[in-house]
Amino acid sequence: MLAELTARFSDTTENQKKAIFSSLFIATNKLQTLFDNHIPQISLKQFMLLSIVRQSKGQMTFTQLGNILGCSRQNIKKLAEILEKKGFITIQQSPYDTRALCICLTEKVKDYFENDFSAYQKELEYLFEVYTDQEIEALFNLMAKLYAGIENLEKKTTDYGN
Repeated sequence: MLAELTARFSDTTENQKKAIFSSLFIATNKLQTLFDNHIPQISLKQFMLLSIVRQSKGQMTFTQLGNILGCSRQNIKKLAEILEKKGFITIQQSPYDTRALCICLTEKVKDYFENDFSAYQKELEYLFEVYTDQEIEALFNLMAKLYAGIENLEKKTTDYGN
């Protein structure tokens, strides 16, 4: 597949941009499918939400979490409601804004990350075992630039709307 992509899209920078964009979309779908099929308790999106909340320094609103994860406040609410039913979180009113809701982790999350998740970290290792340390560093830096590009696109599309 890689050889076919390279042959088909490497002739111009414009085609390479199209191939990169398409590949990001396809890779995202494949990763979500792989992880959703191998992590029975929660979906990859639910896992990412738990990870962000777990790593945050303080309580974050649904809107803030949506901004980080690149989705709407309503999507965060749906994910949170499912996680609450599964006993991973509680949904509470923000102490900083009475109109906003926040996610509070339960002991089940701590247990999940200490016990169950460790088995899935091996899958993450499989994903990156084809890279050298230098390639991982380069990819990390390129991903940071991709985020800068996404922010630029968001700004441009917002400017067009005004």
